[in-house]
Amino acid sequence: MDDPVLHPVRLLKTGRRDAFYNMGLDETLLEAVSRGASPPALRLYGWSPPAVSVGYFQGLTEEIDLDACKRHGVDVVRRISGGGAVFHQAEVTYSIVMPLTHPLAGNTIRESYETLCGGVIRGLDLLGVPSRFIPVNDIISGERKISGNAQTRRAGCLLQHGTVLLEDEVDLMFELLRVPSEKLKGKIIRDVKDRITSLKRLLGRPVPFSEAENALAEGFRQALSLEFIRVFPRAGGEAADAPAGEEEKRAGELAAEKFGSPEWIFKR
Repeated sequence: MDDPVLHPVRLLKTGRRDAFYNMGLDETLLEAVSRGASPPALRLYGWSPPAVSVGYFQGLTEEIDLDACKRHGVDVVRRISGGGAVFHQAEVTYSIVMPLTHPLAGNTIRESYETLCGGVIRGLDLLGVPSRFIPVNDIISGERKISGNAQTRRAGCLLQHGTVLLEDEVDLMFELLRVPSEKLKGKIIRDVKDRITSLKRLLGRPVPFSEAENALAEGFRQALSLEFIRVFPRAGGEAADAPAGEEEKRAGELAAEKFGSPEWIFKR
């Protein structure tokens, strides 16, 4: 049997950062891959402080209780990808960027989702959590959602990002998100609790961020036949790559001037 074709990809582990930097670095990597300054990239990260992100097409005030977010110290940011509002706290988030011509990008949006979500599914399997892909962009375990994913395509590239829940915090989430009817809020919360799950619930123990992060990195490597390469190696000889100085600078600019600006956040 022939050995699989390996796909060179940068692996970046950038830890827990604020929402504006996280979205800024994702877009920075998209720009770098688009102009050929970077090979495809897989990034794993968390959120500190916690945040709510809304999809590009969503109306902010219709989806989020801004006063509640302020009370709880939760940032609010708008993504460049579509999809619904997401509360980010106890989770590992991934983003993967590649040209649309890349073999892993597939021929259709559904095909690309299914292929790339295979990395998450394999990572969960390594943690002892069986799961499967549900079109268009969800991953479920035991019939409950554990990972939601979103995608955008621009400048000849695909950016897909998604989450794996370490713990589910539905009650807090619904303090931050608006619901269609306060009278039905209790029922909506119960329904959501019945539809989502987390690593803690499935494994019966807390799963550290680093454990889930490492499993996802290995899951993507195995499922997608990735070869992790380092363009700007991290200090100490770690396997993960580091953002270049100009990438850090650009991410900071986007965080301050775009993702942290009221004009962008309240865009719709």
